[in-house]
Amino acid sequence: MADLTLRPDGDSLEVHAGAAVLGTVSVRRDDTRTATLSWDLGGTEEPLRSQAVNLAVTYVLGELGVTRVQALIDEDAVADRRAAARAGMRRDGMLRHVEGPDQELLSRLADDPQPQTREGFVAMLNAALPKKRAIAQALVCDPEGRVLLCELTYKREWDLPGGVVDPGESPADAVVRELREELGVDARVRGLRTVNWLPPWSAWDDAVLFVFDVEPWDPETPLVLQPTEIAGVHWCERDLVRERATAATIELLDSLDDDPADSYREAGHVFRGNA
Repeated sequence: MADLTLRPDGDSLEVHAGAAVLGTVSVRRDDTRTATLSWDLGGTEEPLRSQAVNLAVTYVLGELGVTRVQALIDEDAVADRRAAARAGMRRDGMLRHVEGPDQELLSRLADDPQPQTREGFVAMLNAALPKKRAIAQALVCDPEGRVLLCELTYKREWDLPGGVVDPGESPADAVVRELREELGVDARVRGLRTVNWLPPWSAWDDAVLFVFDVEPWDPETPLVLQPTEIAGVHWCERDLVRERATAATIELLDSLDDDPADSYREAGHVFRGNA
């Protein structure tokens, strides 16, 4: 790898490879703790581009005394985004714009592991990998085979009880928590009934839905509904399910009737594995 050097020039850092100038890195001091970088490295290719950005980040953290270095990179600037990630900068989120491309915000902290280390490499990969939403729902049936559906305050269709799995929470724990929060019930999970992949829909990204078989509770148990989300609960026969439930729930229950032992399915089409 080439031996790169930096030459400060006001608010810029010139990046040199020997006698050649690869480009410049501009530095803006936002406050006592944060500096923002932007760079123009021309047609510099990997790995020199990543090496140059890493050199600039390390210099700013060490020489300017800030604890955080960040960069805003256009969403379509793939080479710059890759260089920032390989320089140890992690994805913080996206800034949307009415005009022009959206921008990705990346940053590196003073106490982050160096990108050349194993810890730094794993952190970079973890920050760059996609984060798929996980949902946990309960399939609760009474002795007559009726399914429990929740009447929701924020949409017209009824749905199975449950909700989004929190970061670091297991899907099984999530469904127990959701039933306690939404219905005031201490649920007992008997096992996983199926996994259902939900494709992107409306404004929602795709998700993995874990459907758990949950032991029904005593019908005399008083329910304490979460008023901001649950308007009512209903034990539904299949005709009522098809009349009131979400399309995904109808499809899920119909497919479970057709193949109760199927442990994985994909909403919207029949999944037959490698067959």
